[in-house]
Amino acid sequence: MSTPLGSPAVPAHQAVDRALQVLTFLGRHPSGVSLQQMSAGLGVPKPSLHRILSSMRARGFATQQESGGVYLLGAAALEAAFTFHAGFDLRQVLHPLVLSVRDRFQQTTHLACLAGGEISYVDKVEANIGVRITSVIGGRNPAHATGVGKALLAHILPDRAAVGEWVSEHGPLVQRTHHTATTAGALSDALDAVRETGFSVDDQESELGLLCVAARVPMVFGELSPHTAVSVTGMRDSMLTLGIERIGTELLDLITHFDFASPPPGRTEQS
Repeated sequence: MSTPLGSPAVPAHQAVDRALQVLTFLGRHPSGVSLQQMSAGLGVPKPSLHRILSSMRARGFATQQESGGVYLLGAAALEAAFTFHAGFDLRQVLHPLVLSVRDRFQQTTHLACLAGGEISYVDKVEANIGVRITSVIGGRNPAHATGVGKALLAHILPDRAAVGEWVSEHGPLVQRTHHTATTAGALSDALDAVRETGFSVDDQESELGLLCVAARVPMVFGELSPHTAVSVTGMRDSMLTLGIERIGTELLDLITHFDFASPPPGRTEQS
């Protein structure tokens, strides 16, 4: 049947789109929400919502504890979410980004998560830089002495007071080289610089002769995702030739525009 002239076109899969809106809306109201509140919040007529909710209840994605009462997210939705997070493979999801960063700069690339006062390497892709970096997947390093660590600390520690508390909890700060920040004040100054530029720099703070530029990867799946950062690491002279500002700016751009759902075709190598 053709749409009458002057009538708005009905979006494709409107029922599916509305069901997803309802699912999201219920997820934001853990104490439950009435049909009237949902209709006002989503701008969807109550008869349409009632039909959608009936189907969702039948599948366990919505529940209503009593007739006429509020609607809650159903057990099937919770099970799907918890099952996903229990089996979530961060390395698999972000490996295409690590490859993309390595290919852009032709330098060794790390992916790491914050674990207390340390960072843990989740992924690593080597580049032919003339030396093999000693880091290994599953290995750890002090967060304050690494680019990935400082990129993450700058995000979770908003001010000098927070930095001081973190150092009190995780200190004393280990001095990996004579360039390493070992006081709360020095670390706070470094994190201020990270917040200003958006990226961090490890200039021989973890290993002499190496320079690293890193940036935080935003939460891919909300607050349940680990705090994660990606870095570009190479010999200091080579990295300075590339340009720290250029590397940092382009790294941020790669992270911002990378399509995590569509990895580059034909890229499956692990190192």
